[in-house]
Amino acid sequence: MAKSPVHAAPLARSAMAYVLAGGRGSRLMELTDRRAKPAVFFGAKSRIIDFALSNAINSGIRRIGVATQYKAHSLIRHMQRGWNFLRPERNESFDILPASQRVSETEWYSGTADAVFQNLDIIESYGPRYMVILAGDHVYKMDYEVMLQRHVSSGADVTVACIEVPRMEASAFGVMHVDESDRIISFLEKPADPPSIPGRPDTALASMGIYVFEMKLLAEELRRDAATPGSSRDFGKDIIPAMVARGAAVAHRFEESCVRSGAEAEAYWRDVGTVDAFWQANIDLTDVVPSLDIYDHDWPIWTNGEVTPPAKFVLDDDGRRGMAVDSLVSGGCIVSGSRVRRSLLFTGVRVRSYGEVEGAVLLPGVVVGRHSRLRKVVVDSGVALPEGLIVGEDPEEDARRFRRSPGGVCLITQSMIDALKG
Repeated sequence: MAKSPVHAAPLARSAMAYVLAGGRGSRLMELTDRRAKPAVFFGAKSRIIDFALSNAINSGIRRIGVATQYKAHSLIRHMQRGWNFLRPERNESFDILPASQRVSETEWYSGTADAVFQNLDIIESYGPRYMVILAGDHVYKMDYEVMLQRHVSSGADVTVACIEVPRMEASAFGVMHVDESDRIISFLEKPADPPSIPGRPDTALASMGIYVFEMKLLAEELRRDAATPGSSRDFGKDIIPAMVARGAAVAHRFEESCVRSGAEAEAYWRDVGTVDAFWQANIDLTDVVPSLDIYDHDWPIWTNGEVTPPAKFVLDDDGRRGMAVDSLVSGGCIVSGSRVRRSLLFTGVRVRSYGEVEGAVLLPGVVVGRHSRLRKVVVDSGVALPEGLIVGEDPEEDARRFRRSPGGVCLITQSMIDALKG
């Protein structure tokens, strides 16, 4: 691969971001019964997809497409309400692209690559020079301009963003074997024995599901793959390995383009794909100095800014004091005569009197009845918890009534509450 100098001008304005947001995320259990994983709420105010979209906007990319498929209504509604500020008269665009059998009247999106291929005509009509392919279900802050510059300077056909993970944990990812210059020698999808980084036998490079291509080359690869019998139409299984085999792929280390404020010590990236990981990533935001700074004005996380009244804390009697400590509390919430600690209250949550809430992730519209004690829970949106409910003190009782994760987190939905009444 020939080397070329780094471009001084921003490349992001010549790029289009394409977000793959059609996955269910079945390991989140009932949280994705009504919504796709990218539409799951996160951080007391946002949705998971807001991180990839915000990264694109903050990086200077002004053309964005989002491919949706599984139970997409909640996701589409969120994007229509919160991401409708891009204007065509400023050469900006925001396209929501549900699976609509555009290429075949019998097939939906059959893989990640197919989700791009079926919309090639729309993409090509904008004439982007570069394509940034993004997964819509991870939580992180990243400057894609840095990755674009790396891609152009390397002369690669494809650049793959990667994170360092313990080698034996890498079997859950696409894993790259690289040489000393970070040229990708092989790309293995979820290998049983992941290859290590040169000189670091206990560490592997895992794909983040972020790829940069020149648009013309990507279109050629997608058309070739679509005409290949037996292909699974997937970037990680088909497109990337084929390009790696030709020696035209390089790895981009996340640490090089991770966005950190002065408060963040680590390069933060999380796959919140299990109930335990989802709960922990949310609760981590309540730390005095969290690993992820969502208060960074220089790299805001854009979302649907709902019009809500301020959060309210009422009653100040012994045993009935409305208060929240080490917690994130969104607009429209009312904490009435209960104590909330190390928790996240999303928009419009109500906590009634004489209760104790600790280590709780309460999604929008949850109502906590009087005299309740909740610990280490995730409560789905709109759930009304009855008076006197106690969760997090008796593991066997919790598991009998609710979804209890391996890490001891109880996921509660309205149907589970309704079953208690029966």
